[in-house]
Amino acid sequence: MSQVLDTPPPPDTGTTTTTGVPTTTGVPAPAETTAKTTAETPAQLAARHGLTVSGARPSLGAYVRQLWARRHFITAFATAKLTAQYSQAKLGQIWQIANPLLNAAVYYFIFGVLMGTKHGVPDYVPFLVTGVFVWTFTQSSIMAGTRAISGSLGLVRALHFPRASLPVSYCLQQLQQLLFSMAALAVILLAFGVPVTLSWLLIVPALALQFVFNAGVAMVMARIGAKTPDISQLMPFVLRTWMYASGVMFSIDRILANRDLPYAVHLFLEYNPAALYIDLMRFALIDSFEGGQLPHHVWAAAAGWALLAGVGGFIYFWKAEETYGRG
Repeated sequence: MSQVLDTPPPPDTGTTTTTGVPTTTGVPAPAETTAKTTAETPAQLAARHGLTVSGARPSLGAYVRQLWARRHFITAFATAKLTAQYSQAKLGQIWQIANPLLNAAVYYFIFGVLMGTKHGVPDYVPFLVTGVFVWTFTQSSIMAGTRAISGSLGLVRALHFPRASLPVSYCLQQLQQLLFSMAALAVILLAFGVPVTLSWLLIVPALALQFVFNAGVAMVMARIGAKTPDISQLMPFVLRTWMYASGVMFSIDRILANRDLPYAVHLFLEYNPAALYIDLMRFALIDSFEGGQLPHHVWAAAAGWALLAGVGGFIYFWKAEETYGRG
């Protein structure tokens, strides 16, 4: 007959407390510590340990500094996009000049010849070509900005950088393309007898103001396009309507002089930002385009539009920084 031995219970090592909280000393954890731990939200717990949200929006000042630190990336990205734009075409970069010239030729035939808008406008060909080149800069910048985020989701999701770099780089790409076109424009002006004058130096401030304006509008459209990609299908119609109201193919002051229109319409057409930048470039380049054809305080108005669009567009884009590439 075998003898059954009773197994003694394991010794109390003090590894748990009456509240179920593990200890190592056998002394129960204070009740207030347990209550504090269980009462904290995940956000409070993360903050207590110095953890931050991945991809959180930085302050506006920090965002500006980050964007400035990426200036070399912005210029390199813009140059690379410009080089690759016509890499598959046999004529290559010649299309940078050929495209706006072909548009100018079409507009000259339709508006200048068939509709007769060239009558009464001195140096109509330089007038038209200048308008087409400057308008193309604004149009292409805004269209590129509309797709800046939605068309670069792989880059946005793979790398951490200030997202404003994308619309700014696309606008810089269009500025580089305009500078190529300006060489052809200079040849056209000289061929039609327009002399080189000191007023050509006004090209620099006029282009600087237009670039700031274009970049601001591009950032607004980039934020909208990031959430609503279909906006890119609507923008060509909006931009075409804007072009017809900007005096690209005709002289706004002559149109207004021959029609009894409400004063609000006069203001809208004269101080339309696209028209202001086109007229400033015409005033700088074409000696027959005189200061009397410009609206009053034209430089102040151009600077005001640049400041409003540039600063307002930048802040509007920055406010949604943490949402780009998500969802």
